[in-house]
Amino acid sequence: MSKSRKRRRERKQAGGSQATVKPGDSVVVKPGTLDPDFDVDIGGWQGRILEGPGVNDIVPIAWDSVTLQHMPASVIEQSERQGLDWTQMRLAVQAVELARPRDTEADVTRTIDELSQKYAWSFLGEEGKRVGEILAGVEPRDEMAAMAAWEEYLNEHLVFPFEAEIDEYQERGPLEMGGRVRVKEISGTDDLYGIIVRVTKQRRRYDCLLCELKVIDEDSPNYQLVHDYRVWFANR
Repeated sequence: MSKSRKRRRERKQAGGSQATVKPGDSVVVKPGTLDPDFDVDIGGWQGRILEGPGVNDIVPIAWDSVTLQHMPASVIEQSERQGLDWTQMRLAVQAVELARPRDTEADVTRTIDELSQKYAWSFLGEEGKRVGEILAGVEPRDEMAAMAAWEEYLNEHLVFPFEAEIDEYQERGPLEMGGRVRVKEISGTDDLYGIIVRVTKQRRRYDCLLCELKVIDEDSPNYQLVHDYRVWFANR
């Protein structure tokens, strides 16, 4: 699962030719080798060679399932935020040595799937961490399941009623951008537009999209909840 938006990570080291590995070989990183992006010691990390040595004896290595399972969460989170591929890295062949395989490629695929789901929203930063907790166990591509999880969570944690401002341009209807409304409850969800809330303005009742509202009281717990939902909705 290497997302197209991700860049390959590369650790370059000086040294002469040492083309002693071939595709499919299991290798372990020598002690003292540092990840160039996050300055983490990756000595002992193990994986499989994807291609033979190229220019400057650089080889791409796909990490095995054991390495992936023990990879620091901070490395995966920062990689997601920076668009780096945490499932593999390019290293100088002088930085690795042959090792015995300790898993199968099926183990790697399963582990990547599990971690990809766990860290699916890490690219959103702090909001992503909170979103990930709310959507734990939900397949990232299943928008309806995610919407249902949001509806359940917000029904449980939002404190109604609360004051909000319409924060998006309205093409038609009595509600206008910048207007203030009182949010009474969640009234449902829509496949395309997300969570719908019932609001009142001057004693009249309307339905409004939650993604178009901003909680006015920034000190209210509702503020962060609605903000996180809007961030997720815009990036889903």
